[in-house]
Formats: sequence, structure tokens, C-alpha cells
Amino acid sequence: MNEEITKVKQRFSIVGIASALENAVSRAIQVGSVDLSVLVLGESGSGKEFFPKIIHEHSKRKHKPYMAINCGALPEGTINSELFGHEKGAFSGAVSERKGYFETVNGGTIFLDEVGEMPLSTQARLLRVLESGEFLKVGSSTVQKTDVRIVAATNKDLLKAVSKGEFREDLYYRLSTIVINVPPLRERGDDVMLLARKFASSFADNYRMPKVEFLEGARNVILGYRWPGNVRQLKNVIEQVALFEAGNKVDEATMKTYLPQYNNNVYKPVVASTHNYNQERDVLFGMMIRMQRDIDDLRSQIESLSNNRGMEISSTTSALEKTSKPQLIHYPTANGNSNPNEVEYSEVEADEVEAIEVERIDVDSKVMTLEDTEKETIRCSLERNSGNRRRTAEELNISERTLYRKIKEFGLE
Repeated sequence: MNEEITKVKQRFSIVGIASALENAVSRAIQVGSVDLSVLVLGESGSGKEFFPKIIHEHSKRKHKPYMAINCGALPEGTINSELFGHEKGAFSGAVSERKGYFETVNGGTIFLDEVGEMPLSTQARLLRVLESGEFLKVGSSTVQKTDVRIVAATNKDLLKAVSKGEFREDLYYRLSTIVINVPPLRERGDDVMLLARKFASSFADNYRMPKVEFLEGARNVILGYRWPGNVRQLKNVIEQVALFEAGNKVDEATMKTYLPQYNNNVYKPVVASTHNYNQERDVLFGMMIRMQRDIDDLRSQIESLSNNRGMEISSTTSALEKTSKPQLIHYPTANGNSNPNEVEYSEVEADEVEAIEVERIDVDSKVMTLEDTEKETIRCSLERNSGNRRRTAEELNISERTLYRKIKEFGLE
């Protein structure tokens, strides 16, 4: 078995000698030949996606199709159609009949990633497939059969989800006939350094750059960090180091600058349970109110200065068109002088003042709805997280599936 494990790790580029990792690989190999449902458990970024492939390659279905599906990325309104297909005219936009994944992959293996994000209505359909191999297309009353092996994965505590009514208990026991636990990176000991060297070397080779060398202090930092994002986070950090420190010897101080624990300028994940959405909404409303107040103040200043100099701000563009030379209006600007009697003035053309008036009318006439506020909140969060939807979902305390739906609904793709 040890020789078989070694071959599998080489085939799928799995790096590590930790006993927990090798136990997981061994279970995947052994269960491959037994046509049972498998549930792969592990934290996000720990490498769960390799194990369904190992199972498929060691099963009698290895020459049949294999498909990986991210349940969290499928919108709730279309997930049933994606998985099970639909009939022509089943819903608005269904202009033709469509085969679902369970029909397309008949005879093969389907990997359902993030199965904990699946809606309850879809869970009921999946349970029927597991129990009898039967399913119904959306909009059809004709029962169809499929022969598909299901491997599911999640980073959620499904038993807790069951207790909250978010996941079907009967489906949980159907999926978890065989359970494979993928260890987090922090429990894999020296594997962390093996992976770090591998990522750094591969990056240098791919981009033809000088390789970095990790000194003892840097190695201690890498081994001592908990890596909450697991292998995915380690790869991201090491590739940054390999890029910016190319050809250098990386010491302890340099390595710390790339880790959130030591560097305040590096992104730190927001704990979802402590995020206050109402507080963020209040902040947005406060910003809007301050902007409105600033516009009011600016308008008052312009009107006051205009009256003091015997000038009238035209309310129509026709008056401005009759003037051969643009009318200039003086307005106060900040000059850093604390004496209110010593004010510098800048000149602005009258048509620019009129533009301010028009902007004022537009601001007054637009009332922010709750939907507008929600859209703006999501947009701002996406910008803060550089478009990373997983971190955005964590910050807003919503699931990635809900975030995908909102992004599509508000046109924020």
C-alpha cells in the first residue's frame, strides 16, 4: 500500500509525508473500487479536490466521465436545471430542452463541492438520485434513470447544519457512507516546509527567475504560522516571496512582512460572526447625509457671494449664451489662514455654477432605497477585497451562493 500511496501522490502532485495525509490518500484508494457514496471533509484550501479524482481513478468508472461541480457557485434559481436538466418552456428563458449534469455524466462520477450550500429543494432531488437513481427534469413528469457515483465535499459542520434545519438528515447519512477527513495544513508538521520549497521552486522555474533561499529564521516563521487558509494560502504567500525576493536569502524579518500575523498592511480575514451589517449600513447613510450637508453649504456660500456682489445666477442656459465673455463668480477657497477676514477667492464660470445647481436638483430628487443601499454595500465590499468573493461573503456574513445571486441580480459582475 505504501508504494501505491507514493504513486498516487506523484500522479496528483500531492506533497507531504504526514501520517494524517497518507491515511486520507489510503482511504481514497481503498474506497475507489467499492461503489459507495463518499463525503470528503476538510477546511477550505486543504486540498479536498484531489480525493474525488483519486477515487474515480481507482474505480470501475475511470473510463467514464468525471465532473466537478461547485454547488455554492450555482444560483439557487437555476441549480435544479443545471443538475437535472429542464424541458422546453419549463420556465422563462427555457427555449429548448437541456440535459443536466446527472444525465450527461451517466456511468461516471460527479464531485459535488460545497454540498453544504445546496438549497433544501435540491437536497430532496439529490436524495432521490442516491436512493433509486431516479430524477425528474424541471418541468417534466417523466422519471429518468442515471447511474452516477457521487462524491461530496464540504468545509461546513453538516451535523450542526442538520440541527439548524439547513441540511437534510437523511441526505447527510446517505452521503457519509464513507468519510475521508483531509487534515488542515497546521496539523501536517514538516509538510509545510516541503510545500513551501516546492511552490518557490515551481514559481522560479515557470517564470525563469532566480530561486529564493529560506534561512533558518524564515523556516521557523513558516513552520510556526497556523495558515488559516491552508495550502491555498501558503501557495499564495510563497509565490509572492518568490517574486519579490527572487535570488535573495529570506530571513525571519523578511518572511514576517508577508504574513498577516506580523504585518498590519496585509489582509486579515474578517470573522463573520462579529460583522455588523447594520452598522455598515448606518455608516453609508451617514456618508450620504454628510455629502448632502456639504452640497447645501456650498450652495449657500455661492448664493451669498452672488447676492453680495449684485450678481444673479442664471437658472437657464439661454442667458449665458447671450454673453460673449463667460461670467465669473468668486468663491472662497482654503488658504490655511485661521483669520476668517483673510479669505482667498477663486474664479468659477457661471455655467459651472449652474452645473452645481443641476447636480443639487439631481441629489435632492434621488432617494436611496434599501435595495440601492444593499447594492452599494456589496460593491464597496467587493472593492475592499479586490473582487475576492469568498472574503466578501465572509465580510458581509452571507454565503457565497447568496453573494453570487446578489452580484448577478445587481449586475455587479
